[in-house]
Amino acid sequence: MVARVQPDRKQLPLVLLRLLCLLPTGLPVRSVDFNRGTDNITVRQGDTAILRCVVEDKNSKVAWLNRSGIIFAGHDKWSLDPRVELEKRHSLEYSLRIQKVDVYDEGSYTCSVQTQHEPKTSQVYLIVQVPPKISNISSDVTVNEGSNVTLVCMANGRPEPVITWRHLTPTGRELEGEEEYLEILGITREQSGKYECKAANEVSSADVKQVKVTVNYPPTITESKSNEATTGRKASLKCEASAVPAPDFEWYRDDTRINSANGLEIKSTEGQSSLTVTNVTEEHYGNYTCVAANNLGVTNASLVLFRPGSVRGINGSISLAVPLWLLAASLLCLLSKC
Repeated sequence: MVARVQPDRKQLPLVLLRLLCLLPTGLPVRSVDFNRGTDNITVRQGDTAILRCVVEDKNSKVAWLNRSGIIFAGHDKWSLDPRVELEKRHSLEYSLRIQKVDVYDEGSYTCSVQTQHEPKTSQVYLIVQVPPKISNISSDVTVNEGSNVTLVCMANGRPEPVITWRHLTPTGRELEGEEEYLEILGITREQSGKYECKAANEVSSADVKQVKVTVNYPPTITESKSNEATTGRKASLKCEASAVPAPDFEWYRDDTRINSANGLEIKSTEGQSSLTVTNVTEEHYGNYTCVAANNLGVTNASLVLFRPGSVRGINGSISLAVPLWLLAASLLCLLSKC
């Protein structure tokens, strides 16, 4: 296409006017279509940009300029940038090649020629796109249950990246909003885990990073298992608790703490503990207490080591078989405070 822009000579840089006056007269410059006939060319950061310019006569003298000044005048390179060269695949081509394009290359470029009567120009605007890159994200954080938590994720890119957050649970749903800051009010233990920040634009694949959120909470007994035992046999009582940090366990018989000795063995791992009687005797039958504690709290559960044939209550306690009427009478007595 023949360049349609014909600016007044006064609008051109003085140094270019002087340069063009020294050049022989020629024909108008013709710019090849790029980006389907628009005046813009879009290139990703780090790629090579080729700004096309083709003249109609090989005797034409052409120059390339940008906002900083003259880049090429004829075949003489004025720019000191080693990334910039002429692209000449045939005698009429006078294209400009810019390698490893960066954001500071963005702007307007002008291919200019001295015609028989006056200078004519063809302009193109170089747009540099930048892939998304997360530049700052919160470090892993540990908080107590019920606290407020703010996670930060900042990213750079052109166009500006869209930021989304996702809690990496089995459902893996995206969280509400598209913000750099994710606020969690009154965090619960179920909201602990990894949070994924994704920064995306249309330039390339998204940049993804993660933050681990640890939520501390006091122990809760999740399972306590009483046991039936025959004298002379081995028997165990088991206790499990959920807590962060992991709880420490202790075992008690009445008000006396039990240690691994005299035929008793205590084994505790993260979240669970067992009390084993290696050789059950009559004195071993009765109630035991499992205590789980961390720096946020303490809880306990009652367990029973009982004789064969005894009846266990719902909570693991032991009772003897009694007539139904006696149980009813006892309940009535408790209610009436007799």
